[in-house]
Amino acid sequence: MLPSLGSLLCLWALRLLAPTAGTGAASRGPDVASYRERVRAMFYHAYEHYLESAFPYDELRPLTCDGQDTWGSFSLTLIDALDTLLILGNVSEFQRVVNVLQEGVDFDIDVNASVFETNIRVVGGLLSAHLLSKKAGIEVEVGWPCSGPLLRMAEEAARKLLPAFQTPTGMPYGTVNLLHGVNPGETPVTCTAGIGTFIVEFATLSHLTGDPVFEDVARKALKALWKNRSDIGLVGNHIDVITAKWVAQDAGIGAGVDSYFEYLVKGAILLQDKELMSMFLEYNKAIKNYTKFDDWYLWVQMYKGTVSMPVFQSLEAYWPGLQSLIGDVDNAMRTFLNYYTVWKQFGGLPEFYNIPQGYTVDKREGYPLRPELIESAMYLYRATRDPMLLELGRDAVESIEKISKVDCGFATIKDLRDHRLDNRMESFFLAETVKYLYLLFDPDNFIHNDGSVFDVVITPYGECVLNAGGYVFNTEAHPIDPAALHCCRKRKEEQWEVEDLMREFYSLKKNKKFTLKRAPDHSEGESAKDPEDAPSEKGGEKRNAKKNSHSLLSCPSQSFNSKLAVLGQVFLDNT
Repeated sequence: MLPSLGSLLCLWALRLLAPTAGTGAASRGPDVASYRERVRAMFYHAYEHYLESAFPYDELRPLTCDGQDTWGSFSLTLIDALDTLLILGNVSEFQRVVNVLQEGVDFDIDVNASVFETNIRVVGGLLSAHLLSKKAGIEVEVGWPCSGPLLRMAEEAARKLLPAFQTPTGMPYGTVNLLHGVNPGETPVTCTAGIGTFIVEFATLSHLTGDPVFEDVARKALKALWKNRSDIGLVGNHIDVITAKWVAQDAGIGAGVDSYFEYLVKGAILLQDKELMSMFLEYNKAIKNYTKFDDWYLWVQMYKGTVSMPVFQSLEAYWPGLQSLIGDVDNAMRTFLNYYTVWKQFGGLPEFYNIPQGYTVDKREGYPLRPELIESAMYLYRATRDPMLLELGRDAVESIEKISKVDCGFATIKDLRDHRLDNRMESFFLAETVKYLYLLFDPDNFIHNDGSVFDVVITPYGECVLNAGGYVFNTEAHPIDPAALHCCRKRKEEQWEVEDLMREFYSLKKNKKFTLKRAPDHSEGESAKDPEDAPSEKGGEKRNAKKNSHSLLSCPSQSFNSKLAVLGQVFLDNT
């Protein structure tokens, strides 16, 4: 029998937040403070050279010390690195970059952009920065977080993507022109991840702006994939969004599919949606039945379950983190150890690794500084405090600095066998890889807040609790505060209006004083408060949850989150 959504979320929260028996052993691992500062230095070496040599282009070319546009000419590295700045504590640079982006980024351009990449990097990055603005000391406008310049930018970017969803199936095209919409000759073939990786950003947009169109199209796309799964419960790699016919029928957990599974879980937790969680749990059964062999996950034919590719892809390294967050820590650790042995063999994860041969796959020997294994290490460490996971972080710092560091940043490793480099530093290096490393070595970061402190802000719809922790990271590692989704609902305001009418009705009917208390709305993440607990300032105040009768993070009423972020790079090569 499947566990209930409430019990699963509670299990996840208790595993993530509670100390474990392994805590005391953590001191035997690497020097956490020393490696944290080395990661900080890595970030600034890359970030400052991007500003000096590549801005306003999307990405840095570290071997030639110049820049290039890659995903749409958005100054992408600046957007992707923005929330990392705050996680590292650099408030002044966060504020400066926010101003630069407001003045310099334009989405009314004749550019063909990836719908998937624009969503996870641009929309996700702007939403995260918007929700972190007040924490970063920015003077937010009246009505925040339900309004604000970065929110308006995120909404503008997302609206540019909406034409891609206008298909008979509701599954989006992979590319859209930001000025003209979908090009007439655009291919209808899109990868699974490029269809199922929108619910986190688009639902957040809908909840903050009040426009349901974003969440609606994201849900329709998710359900279309679910509807077209095979009889044995698997989905393929690429599908025709017009006919719903599978073009690539390889099923697995890696490139082209990965973040679809991630967003089913994250969407379920962000929105407290049992249907999405049930969908994932059904997929998880099929994945275990047909793709899992000796704690590795292979690629199989989606209709027959026969092995098609006995390879491990580096993008699959997010999976142990996902396993741990649904309570399957033992299996997560076993799979993680398999992947860690590959890292130790090469000093990084090759894009493809042939499991039977124990070596790289031809033309797939590179490592573009991806974050997935580090990400899983961070979340497994939060769950277990096993110092071995810190050792992975140590190895990652040593490998990246030794192999890929150059005068102008960090270069993609073209071939892990001989350490040849490529002239590119992807924006996810600063958005994800460095961020996860830093958070692995920074146990007291505000991202890890367990709900013991939080902020109360006043919105047009009443009080709102923010910054209590439980951040949901999108697949580009941009943190979304789940409590913010409950700040901009008219439902509470309308509920209060009804209560006021009831008060008047009873007062008139009984001709005597009648007091009707407004009940705490636990569905919106607020705990019961005494009158003296009301904020003294309109702008809100910081509170300590320990002073309340119960913690905001009590199960099952609090909207917990999961962190399963996968890079989700679209795997388009059919070779």
